Amino acid sequence: MIALIQRVLEARVTVGGRTVGEIGPGLLALVGVEREDGSANAMRMVERLLGYRVFSDEAGKMNRSVADTDGGLLLVSQFTLAADTGRGMRPSFTPAAPPAEAEALFNEVVALARQRHPTVATGEFGAEMSISLINHGPVTFRLVA
Repeated sequence: MIALIQRVLEARVTVGGRTVGEIGPGLLALVGVEREDGSANAMRMVERLLGYRVFSDEAGKMNRSVADTDGGLLLVSQFTLAADTGRGMRPSFTPAAPPAEAEALFNEVVALARQRHPTVATGEFGAEMSISLINHGPVTFRLVA
């Protein structure tokens, strides 16, 4: 399981002109599910998303997590993160989990995050989404679980 996280001042996901998820300050996480992923990956990813220290403390050091700051967490399914881009000029999506499996694991990540964190929003699985954000820093990391 892969997540591309961005520290944001705000982020919003729209589908067909309607807002389906939005947060203020916090993390936007684009989440890709791979074929070998299971529940253990989902649990580990939630631990990393909530605990990864990318917010500044009083000394200006990245020493606080989204959980520490009570920031929002916006989770968006992003199957293209699982693409194999090592050869040629066209990505291969063979490493990505099939849609039904990916949706189930993505929903597991969402459920686990909501059990542990008060502000969790999502995109819409499988939809063509528009994402707007204000990246703060900019701060962007790739997490693997």
